[in-house]
Amino acid sequence: MYDLIVIGGGWAGVNAAKKAKELGLNTCLIEKNELGGTCLNRGCIPTKALIQSARVFTFCKKSGSFGIEGVDPAVNFTKIQERKGALIRQLRRGTEFMLKGVEVINAEAKFLSDSEVSAGGKTLKAKYILIATGSLPVELEKIKFDGKKIISSDQILDLKEAPQSLLIIGGGVIGCEFANLFSTLGTKVTIVEKMPQLLPGIDTDTAKKIEAVFKKNGITVKTGVNASAGDIKDYELTLLCVGRRANTAGVQIEKTGIKTLESAVIVDDYLKTNIPNIYAAGDCTQKFMLAHFAAYQGKIAAQNMADKGCGLRKADNSSIPSCIFTEPEIACVGISETEAKGKGLNIKVSRFDFLGLGMARVMDETDGFIKIISDSASDEVLGAGIIGPRATEVVGILTLAVSARLKAAQLRDTIFAHPTISEAISEAL
Repeated sequence: MYDLIVIGGGWAGVNAAKKAKELGLNTCLIEKNELGGTCLNRGCIPTKALIQSARVFTFCKKSGSFGIEGVDPAVNFTKIQERKGALIRQLRRGTEFMLKGVEVINAEAKFLSDSEVSAGGKTLKAKYILIATGSLPVELEKIKFDGKKIISSDQILDLKEAPQSLLIIGGGVIGCEFANLFSTLGTKVTIVEKMPQLLPGIDTDTAKKIEAVFKKNGITVKTGVNASAGDIKDYELTLLCVGRRANTAGVQIEKTGIKTLESAVIVDDYLKTNIPNIYAAGDCTQKFMLAHFAAYQGKIAAQNMADKGCGLRKADNSSIPSCIFTEPEIACVGISETEAKGKGLNIKVSRFDFLGLGMARVMDETDGFIKIISDSASDEVLGAGIIGPRATEVVGILTLAVSARLKAAQLRDTIFAHPTISEAISEAL
């Protein structure tokens, strides 16, 4: 009899199991594939490894403008993929080490009841069970994955060579990152998004800026357009990335009476399902499909199940940073200017363009800007958005500001080191 069984070894499950172990719970983690889930094996890490190779290629091509001559770079896609694979294996070993003290079972888990799970031919019992089964790519009714001509964001990571031409259906985060990546490597890319802008839901000015940069770099962008099966014939390969859905179909969730909405597990603010001893965390809850939020949820769920007398803790969703690894990078946290105006909030928008920043000039990466949204009356920082160099790092400072409910004046009067990209924060204010 375990204190906790975790179903799923992605970032929610791994962090939950690690926290549970630290809190003294006898924990078992069940994962049918590789530890690390989508993030480590088919998402965050492999995509960023490929993107970093593309960035190095870009740096080499522009080395002449920095006074470095004689550099003639060429893309070896096989070696790029080999480096990606090596990174994944190294980090997977680190994940295994992190889970020392947790029993890990490499098998498919299926519910037998509210407190029993079958895995590896055994029936396992636990006081608590955490569902952390992640998510899967979504297909369209008339356009489905065939693994050859039409592929998912999982399958594109295993290509042997970069395609000559690529149609990307879906202009969200995944679509934009892959568009940027393959265009940099020399592929002719077209990206189609049915909404009026790329990156639906993000600040309008930011979306317009990345669209302009894409077009300048030779990417064909079509917004407000529905892709059809007929479009596919003109391209060597089609990447279909129109979203992800909770992955709960294989665990026999119907054996428990857990309430779901379509495939997503319904949880309360404490990550508890309608069954008192069963919790859920990560993409399977379909709240925010971000690896860092999944990790956060996993830890909160473990703390609540351990319940060491400190009271249950809510999974606060108000200050989650979102990062997009295009070139230039995009990052945001809290409320955007577009959202604030839509809600009729009385806000102040502070903006600074990277064109005027010393370090951006030094790096020769001046495309973009930073926006900070504050409440006009209280001066509280409500949100921020960045498109520009190192945006995904700088957003950490702004996430702290939103989370701690700092005043814009406090950020403005903070001394930032010079010359750095983070100086853009104080310059904006």
